[in-house]
Amino acid sequence: MYKRKIKENIYLLGAIDWDRRLFDSLIPLPDGTTYNAYLIEGSEKTILLDAVDPPMADELISQLDGVSKIDFIISHHAEQDHSGSIPRVLERFPEAKVITTPKAKLMLIDLLKVPENAFITVTDGETLSLGDKTLKFIHTPWVHWPETMVTYLEEDQILFSCDFFGSHIATTDLFVTDQGRVYEAAKRYFAEIMMPFRNIIKKNIEKLEGFDIQMIAPSHGQIYDHPAWIIDAYREWVLGAPKNTVVLPYVSMHASTKMMVDHLLSSLVSKGVRVELFNLTVTDTGKLAMALVDAGTIVVGTPTVLAGPHPLAAYCAFLANALRPKAQFLSIVGSYGWGGKTVETLAGMIPNLKVEVLDPVLCKGVPLENDFIALDKLADTIAKKHSEHGFR
Repeated sequence: MYKRKIKENIYLLGAIDWDRRLFDSLIPLPDGTTYNAYLIEGSEKTILLDAVDPPMADELISQLDGVSKIDFIISHHAEQDHSGSIPRVLERFPEAKVITTPKAKLMLIDLLKVPENAFITVTDGETLSLGDKTLKFIHTPWVHWPETMVTYLEEDQILFSCDFFGSHIATTDLFVTDQGRVYEAAKRYFAEIMMPFRNIIKKNIEKLEGFDIQMIAPSHGQIYDHPAWIIDAYREWVLGAPKNTVVLPYVSMHASTKMMVDHLLSSLVSKGVRVELFNLTVTDTGKLAMALVDAGTIVVGTPTVLAGPHPLAAYCAFLANALRPKAQFLSIVGSYGWGGKTVETLAGMIPNLKVEVLDPVLCKGVPLENDFIALDKLADTIAKKHSEHGFR
């Protein structure tokens, strides 16, 4: 696509990746993504903000046809989908200097072999004049790597946020046109890469409160021309209390665990507790991560395999431990044939979760009446805990 005008002398460049379905060999991309770069032509200097994933570098280079000079390239984040084609841009504009944080400079040297003399590092709050336009650099560590920053264009009140507030959607829309769709994609994005750093992101949101932000231009997804709602959404995801929701991921081999999960679900719903159910043999892990953002309780359902949890249940526990959701309670339900250490193994896999572990319910073989009674008791306990903590 050609470069697209956002405001006077400010343009969207980059590429739409319609076909990509997996990010970092881990994160599902059901709707593809975009790699957004931005060009600002000041009265004295011209600057490129970020680049694109290397396989799409040719598209970015073609969009720069007619641009006689680039004085600066901003690298907000060293990951390749944003900075991987910077060496190609430097080949085209060898006089350009790469502006980044001190930590990002070291990463870009390691990852992309950008020569050290190509860099200018900036401190938190430092400004740069392009003549009639002024950029302020704001360090935002752990959004979502330790070296990240964002840039605020003072005269136009635009925040160039890189991964902050991003969403994976392949679209030709320049601005957000379907808020519901973007909300879901942005929440998925937050859940998959931002949620582990909630406490630090809180400080970064507070940093931005002193700025008059009329537009947010992220490096993935559409531009927010009315950005208040996405900032409020981030505040809720980061600061909001857990909700009256149980996330119930499970796997069942011979239906015993499924019988228990189905009974627990019905019992919870009858007590006014919302349930998000995930069959781990078919689950989109992005959807599971989204559900974990708000969950008050996590209950893992698993059969016993070779004396421990099913590998899919173990992966689920590993994922939850890595994402560090704000859930406050956890339990385990499942079945076994002759014995094992399912509970001990799973409990040992979640050291990052600050949760109260509720009494698990395990049955030998198929569940019997006493097992269903125990599941009802677990549902009662969860409903009571949610009520006591004011989960809504």
